[in-house]
Amino acid sequence: MSTKKLWYGFAAVMVLSFAVLLYYGYEIYREAPPIPDQVVTESGAVVFNGQDIKDGQNVWQSMGGHQVGTIWGHGAYLAPDWTADWLHREAMYLLNYWGQRDFGNDYDDLEREQQAQLEARVQKEMRTNTYDPATGNLVISDLRAEAIREVGKHYTGLFMDGEAEAHLREAYAIPKNTIKEMGRMSQMNSFFFWATWATVTERPGQEITYTNNWPPEELVGNRPTSALILWTGFSVIILLAGIGWLAWYYASNKDEEGHKEVPAVNPVSGQKLFPSMKATLKYFWIVSILMLVQILAGVITAHYGVEGSAFYGIPLDQWLPYSVSRTWHVQIGIFWIATSWLATGLFFAPAISGKEPKYQALGVNVLFGALLVIVVGSLAGQWMGVMQKLGFVENFWFGHQGYEYVDLGRFWQIFLFAGLFIWLFLMGRALLPALREKTENRHLLTMFLIASIAIAAFYGAGLMWGRQTNLAIAEYWRWWVVHLWVEGFFEVFATVIIAYLFVRMQLIGSKIATVTVLFSTIIFLSGGILGTFHHLYFTGTPTAVLALGSSFSALEVVPLVLMGFEGYHNLTLSRSGDWVKAYKWPIYCFIAVAFWNFLGAGIFGFLINPPIALYYMQGLNTTPVHGHTALFGVYGFLGIGLMLFVLRDMNLAAVWKEKYVKFAFWAINIGLLLMVMISVLPIGLAQTWASVKYGLWYARSAEFMTQPFMGTLKWLRVIGDTIFAFGVLALVYHVFGLAFGWSFEKDSSEAS
Repeated sequence: MSTKKLWYGFAAVMVLSFAVLLYYGYEIYREAPPIPDQVVTESGAVVFNGQDIKDGQNVWQSMGGHQVGTIWGHGAYLAPDWTADWLHREAMYLLNYWGQRDFGNDYDDLEREQQAQLEARVQKEMRTNTYDPATGNLVISDLRAEAIREVGKHYTGLFMDGEAEAHLREAYAIPKNTIKEMGRMSQMNSFFFWATWATVTERPGQEITYTNNWPPEELVGNRPTSALILWTGFSVIILLAGIGWLAWYYASNKDEEGHKEVPAVNPVSGQKLFPSMKATLKYFWIVSILMLVQILAGVITAHYGVEGSAFYGIPLDQWLPYSVSRTWHVQIGIFWIATSWLATGLFFAPAISGKEPKYQALGVNVLFGALLVIVVGSLAGQWMGVMQKLGFVENFWFGHQGYEYVDLGRFWQIFLFAGLFIWLFLMGRALLPALREKTENRHLLTMFLIASIAIAAFYGAGLMWGRQTNLAIAEYWRWWVVHLWVEGFFEVFATVIIAYLFVRMQLIGSKIATVTVLFSTIIFLSGGILGTFHHLYFTGTPTAVLALGSSFSALEVVPLVLMGFEGYHNLTLSRSGDWVKAYKWPIYCFIAVAFWNFLGAGIFGFLINPPIALYYMQGLNTTPVHGHTALFGVYGFLGIGLMLFVLRDMNLAAVWKEKYVKFAFWAINIGLLLMVMISVLPIGLAQTWASVKYGLWYARSAEFMTQPFMGTLKWLRVIGDTIFAFGVLALVYHVFGLAFGWSFEKDSSEAS
């Protein structure tokens, strides 16, 4: 396959995929669940207005948003999904009211025929769309307004200081007086009602709700649509066809892999270390420290699942609530992974060109300082926001935005966006001399530069929503950042830089590396760009999003099921020459990436991605199974592997002591596998059973999650987590030992 044709294919995939993504983005803007100007009763009383809903969204964001339960299935997994919970409580209030009035009993005590009669009535009451676009008013019955008030009282007690709700606060790890003002609480109740209204109200002229009948709730007629079944089957067919085609491609090209004779000595052994390259060392020290902080935050977060208000008796939630520890755990993970990748680029850019631009080291140091400010400032701002110390505007800019993975305030977002462009400038000026040379590496370097531009540019999607943007629209742009930036173009960047590292070491040919990178990128982005939609099935989007998301997310899995080829190839490279053995553990990290790509991103990803599966699983612990094994397993191990590669090249003469890094590699892998296989996955599967049988509200309820067998499964996580944590400690010990002397043989280092 010619390089020219592959470039045309890459351009076509980018243009066509983003054209469709943007077109349906426009449709999401047009068809998002409307925010009414007023919610009024049939008798004319105003229940609340549109500004209350918008301000309530800001209250929800300020307390941690997605880090305290979920909305539309997105967020944290300890507390309920507030839309599913509100929906069930509101429906039960109406059913019990009518049951007492008409039959003299609560709904649960009625005959089945009587229950069916009331269910039909509640479905008519709640599914009928009474929003009037002409007036902007949403008209509800007086009885439903009463139901809203009663459900609101429950949430007021839960988030403030109600004694009756104390046991639920403990189960959900929600501190007393999380919301400190009654006015704010009323506004958040307004937002919860609106978000729930979208899940049960049918779109104009259709028989499906704004969220495609999600969450599952038989009482109100929320059942899987025919489209869910149809596109689930279609996605499986696409997956099988894609696997078959790619397997045929691999088989037909197995003799064209371009094997090279391994050089007798390391081709980069005489490379010059420029000052800017040496300056990246401190980036990896920060990466190591952030890994430890992330692990600590993760331990605290996981423990809140069994002791909701304390950490082994210490009332930690008074100073570090669950929403803060989980925010830090997620965000620090992204910070250290991104920092490792960015530092790797800064290290190798001058090495590739063999020249260091003027003031490059100064730029690397300035960027390092900026990253430190962003990390510390954003984490402090999030704590201030959750502790309710900021107003709505201040919280949006400096506190907690409430959206998972992009929790940091807008000021810190802009600061980080600017920092990425500083990084891109430093990368571009260092690569420019090499790009000007018409060598066989030019195509690979061009792809490297494109991936670097994409990393800087696509984070900008996180600036596309405002403080009170409709949640459906904010979710669309949020997944641009999470899926396209984190899962998309960072993957392309990693593929390119790993290929270039092997080309630079003359382990593979430049031409075959270029062709492989371009082909892999085309295959990945063909499914990956439009696969973004699989996160948006139930977030107030039109049905076409479901069809596209299910089809193209199946294509995302296609290259992942053949990761064994990549893993075996890297294993072969690690054994290809005596000097290559010095790179054993960085290369083993790339083998781990292939394994976790197959298991975490491939199998566990496809476990939840088909529409009918996600209909019942969205917001359950099956999602963090995929999240942990894909985010850490794939991107985390890539970050570790790249860090070890750079540290190896910083001192090629040093002979590493393998015991620390060897223990770290196996402990982290084994710990991560045990974490999900004996704890998180069984919990998720048990919740799935409950979701199918009773509804999502029950699968996320304290009643279900606090059963003894669920408590046992939660405690079993300690085994994997402990092994994992010791592995990270060993890795950090090894990294700092390379600087201070205990991680390499002294004689060989002194000889260098």
